[in-house]
Amino acid sequence: MLKGKTAVITGGVRGIGKAIAKAFCQNGADVILCYRSNDEEAEKTAAELKKLGTEVTIFKGDVADPATAKEIAKQVKEYSGKVDILVNNAGITNDKLMMRMSPEDFTKVIDANLNGTFYMMKEISALMVKQRSGVIINMASVSGLKGNPAQINYSASKAGIVGMTLSAAKELGRRGIRVNAIAPGFIETDMTAILTEDQKEAAAKNITLGRLGQPEDIANTALFLASDMGAYITGQVISVDGGIIM
Repeated sequence: MLKGKTAVITGGVRGIGKAIAKAFCQNGADVILCYRSNDEEAEKTAAELKKLGTEVTIFKGDVADPATAKEIAKQVKEYSGKVDILVNNAGITNDKLMMRMSPEDFTKVIDANLNGTFYMMKEISALMVKQRSGVIINMASVSGLKGNPAQINYSASKAGIVGMTLSAAKELGRRGIRVNAIAPGFIETDMTAILTEDQKEAAAKNITLGRLGQPEDIANTALFLASDMGAYITGQVISVDGGIIM
């Protein structure tokens, strides 16, 4: 499905990002995995994915810094000369009630999630425009569609990503570039590992399908959007949430 394609995936060495990278590699894509801090995890993930038979490169940098996006774009040009897919998956949380949230608590999440997505789209789409082809997939969240208590910073960042996705889709469509977003629901990752089984069961009761999602549920959606099967889809926000916000 993705043979001969090159994909850049931010936050790509664990959780949802790793699952997406694995799905892409299994379907023939070379991947460039961007990560912020965990060198050991990055090396481990790269070694694991290389066994699938495609090229895997890792890049260390903080997407909240616009210089990171510029350097990634530069290295992509040197590495393969092109980029076919960008997945903006990197993100953080810093949950607190609004009354207890400092300006720094708010801004830190906006910088990483919203601004980081913008920086990456800006730099990578410039390469795609020259190719007149490309796919951008942004990671939104159901929190950005319905809000969540104690997540006003996270919800704002993800709602912003929805707006940016729609605007970018309109800007880039005639250049052959598709831009969509995925809005995951309650997915079992490192972020949810701190919850007890009772807490997970309580959360599942609010989900129509009665269970939490897996990273592979998001990866399969990303694979569909990145492939030619999604060739006529742009400007969409696809909720992969088990029906939690129907």
